[in-house]
Amino acid sequence: MILSWTSKKFNDLSLTELYELLQLRSEVFVVEQACAFQDIDGQDMAAQHLLGNTLDGKLAAYARLFDAGICYEEVSIGRVIVAPEFRRFGLGQELMRQAITHCERHFTPQPIKIGAQQYLEKFYGSFGFVQCGEMYLEDGIPHLPMRRSSSDQIHPLI
Repeated sequence: MILSWTSKKFNDLSLTELYELLQLRSEVFVVEQACAFQDIDGQDMAAQHLLGNTLDGKLAAYARLFDAGICYEEVSIGRVIVAPEFRRFGLGQELMRQAITHCERHFTPQPIKIGAQQYLEKFYGSFGFVQCGEMYLEDGIPHLPMRRSSSDQIHPLI
């Protein structure tokens, strides 16, 4: 599946783009994962928003990208999500490759840190992320702090 990738600052998002990304995050992180939490957390305005749209404009994949010092000391990636109807096409892998590439393009090259849901440790490990702290609960879901060295290479497209 071919997606068109764009990265935008909060103020550059159209109202439709903002609505669609918030709707997708709510659909998956709140409803699908049955997790009542405050998704709109005040950090969207400081993020680069990575949008993966289908050729007909449907939001299929999304992530938030942050410069160092906002969420962690390092550059960070969060709210990594693929819409349910677009899963099983390898878009999660493409999303992470795009997120890493966009971080390297928009921010000073340095390690990238994430707070990964524990069950996805192997997935993020395939991109060079390694556990860098103890497991913690976030909204009742086990998470791991993980870091990727700035010298790691991105896996080529499969």
